[in-house]
Amino acid sequence: MMKRSLHCFVAMLLPLLAFGAQANAAEPGVAGCEARNLDFGDKAVGWKHVPLSKLKRDTVYTKVKEDGHTVLRASADRSASVYAAFLNPPLRVPTSLSWRWKTKALVPGADNRDKKREDAPLRVLVAFDGDASGLPAAQQSQAKRTKTIAGQSLPYATLMYIWSEQVPVNTVIPSAHTSQLKMLVVSSGTKGLGSWQSLQRKLADDYRLAFGAEPGRVLGVGVMTDTDNTGAKAVGRYADIRLDCAGE
Repeated sequence: MMKRSLHCFVAMLLPLLAFGAQANAAEPGVAGCEARNLDFGDKAVGWKHVPLSKLKRDTVYTKVKEDGHTVLRASADRSASVYAAFLNPPLRVPTSLSWRWKTKALVPGADNRDKKREDAPLRVLVAFDGDASGLPAAQQSQAKRTKTIAGQSLPYATLMYIWSEQVPVNTVIPSAHTSQLKMLVVSSGTKGLGSWQSLQRKLADDYRLAFGAEPGRVLGVGVMTDTDNTGAKAVGRYADIRLDCAGE
């Protein structure tokens, strides 16, 4: 049986939420910015484990204490699933997204430029709304097919921050499955392995870099550690995910 593509399981990760037509319009800039602390220790955030398929092994996500902070430990063994926070109602685009992550080792043989080796020890995903009526007819048909298969609607666009072994930082890797999913390398190579890395990205700037357009509202944020394509093992940790309205 054919394995479900990355496109399909992102659809299951971050389904479109019900909201008014005005939420479809892009609202760039700081004006009207909304912030959100997505701390793993805050039950009100509503983080949820999202299995991808009964045919896939699940990555195991566990909340653990480290230096007084609640962090998320992700352990993948030939597996792929997601941990996600859905934002209801969606947020106007914050100025920045920040987080910390850590892994001791990269995934042997992984390369997100090759759809047969699309694995990573650490990923942070952000789903955006937008006006799908402006997409080419082929992509609209693809979205309808995906909804039929997965039972969920696709977000208009998904930006995926990844740690890559080979690809330089700030490289945009297009998905092999859909033009509305782009991977952006924010950590690369072996430097920093075994230690916490703190990252902060200007969300609207990254969206423009990846998609060449202004972002719509933010529908949700997720993390994913996956090794289902390479059949390897990986362990990653995530902490302190925030959507902020500050400058730098």
